[in-house]
Amino acid sequence: MHEQWEAAAEELAGMRDLWPAEVPREYSEPLPGAVLADYTQKWAVERPDTVAIHFYGRDVSYAELERSAAAFAGWLRSQGVRAGDRVGAYLVNCPQLTIAFLGILRLGAVYVPINPLFKAGELAYELADAGVGVVLAHPEFAPLLDAVRGADGVDPDLTVAYTRMADMIDGEPVPRTPFGAIDPEQRSDWQAIIDSPPADPVPADRDALAALNYTGGTTGMPKGCEHTQGHMVYTAVSALLGQGRTPGAGGDVALGFLPMFWIAGEDMCMLNPLVDGSTVVLMTRWHPEVALELIASQQVTSIVAPADNYVELMELPGFAGADTSSLRNCTAVSFVRKLDPELRGQWREATGVLLREASYGMTETHTADTFTLGLDADDQDLRAEPIYCGYPVPGTRIVVVDADLAPVPVGETGQILVHSPSVLTRYYHRPEASRDTLVDGWLLTGDTGRFDAHGALTYLARTKEMIKVKGMSVFPAEVESFLKGHPDVVRVAVAPREDPETGQRPVAFVELTEDSAATPESIRDWAREQMASYKVPEVVVVDTMPMTATGKIRKVDLLKELPTA
Repeated sequence: MHEQWEAAAEELAGMRDLWPAEVPREYSEPLPGAVLADYTQKWAVERPDTVAIHFYGRDVSYAELERSAAAFAGWLRSQGVRAGDRVGAYLVNCPQLTIAFLGILRLGAVYVPINPLFKAGELAYELADAGVGVVLAHPEFAPLLDAVRGADGVDPDLTVAYTRMADMIDGEPVPRTPFGAIDPEQRSDWQAIIDSPPADPVPADRDALAALNYTGGTTGMPKGCEHTQGHMVYTAVSALLGQGRTPGAGGDVALGFLPMFWIAGEDMCMLNPLVDGSTVVLMTRWHPEVALELIASQQVTSIVAPADNYVELMELPGFAGADTSSLRNCTAVSFVRKLDPELRGQWREATGVLLREASYGMTETHTADTFTLGLDADDQDLRAEPIYCGYPVPGTRIVVVDADLAPVPVGETGQILVHSPSVLTRYYHRPEASRDTLVDGWLLTGDTGRFDAHGALTYLARTKEMIKVKGMSVFPAEVESFLKGHPDVVRVAVAPREDPETGQRPVAFVELTEDSAATPESIRDWAREQMASYKVPEVVVVDTMPMTATGKIRKVDLLKELPTA
């Protein structure tokens, strides 16, 4: 089958008559065969004083970043961590997360990012599934970690070290932080970690397991996507090429606030700047006033943000007088609000900068599979419905196929398939899911799309069940799995409700035991202890579930009976 897909990809490549001159058609790396440590060591020597991370007034240079990563690796080694061991990072956005990431890879260990919004059930599941033996966490998460230690599959001897969010801020933070000053009563092991004797990088295999990035699915609990350093470097280099930049040239200053445990945040806030040798201005979370202040004070050149965030910036009272002259590359992610010609026009009038749609991608591909640079003539990109994704980045091939996996003609709808050097190796300990999703190196995404006459991709919908809450993925099967653990729940079905503020919101229809005294409110309270807040569903109790002839719950019928919000 892959011969047909390759032929279709070649045919589509020949149709791409709008390809911009700034983007090469062929992929090449500035340091062929290199891993992340090669890049950071290079910048530490060649541009030691260049700021790698700016964090609320604190500048971390490439020289300091390299020293700190080596020290973190040395501390891990003192804890018995060796190549292949899994190390968790249970942190919000902060420089310590990047340092830990680099230190883990330096030893050939496996980086496991943990969603800081996780509650006990989710945390225990991921620690057990990944086999995590060491965790770096914020002290606020100590009660949860203590609660799950020794839970089914979780290492009872789990090693946990703590770092406060403000541990790397010297003096008064500028601008204000969302987490306040250092609390001396909170435990922190950070200084001891950074004082550890440094460890040299181990010989790195670009194709060895380097990260487990967890993603949901249509059945059961989340799966770990196996990614390598080769995947990471390709993602960063191809994304930079798709932005019309020369990887390694540096000089960019990116505003980074997308959550770094999330694959898109990992790319935008860590991988792209590290491979380029440029700067990320890091925010723990989005705050429009703070973002605007940082754009001016740090002369930010690049932003990747949900479309709603650009609206929030322009609505600030001080926006008209703010210095946004440094901005060059602004891209929007269409989550709750879609980027449209009106919003593009407003941003261009306010800043003089073109606002483009970001790219197509998913955890399995390490994201950034397409680019839209130079494809905006007459706003033709924004008139595609619903989301225009543009051309594949150099080195990536994308086709659209029918139910029999045969390529469909241009303009027809089908499933999107992706082949690239950053597609996951496999799902961790999930051979059946891997066989169902990976065919001859091509990823069957489960997403629906089509190509236009210029060979550009438009994303249409998800054929996999997924609910998007403010851009965060909520998989009904995962929420259902947790709710089935409630002692009073007999059956459960989770489906999306449209929501003007979040885009969508999960709704759980539950059938209870005959003598149950549970209420929707009590079930929601129970769910809040098991899963992240954005996954906690609205709960509707039903007497019986409508079923199909084959024994499946008819979610469409349930949604029809749902009162309008």
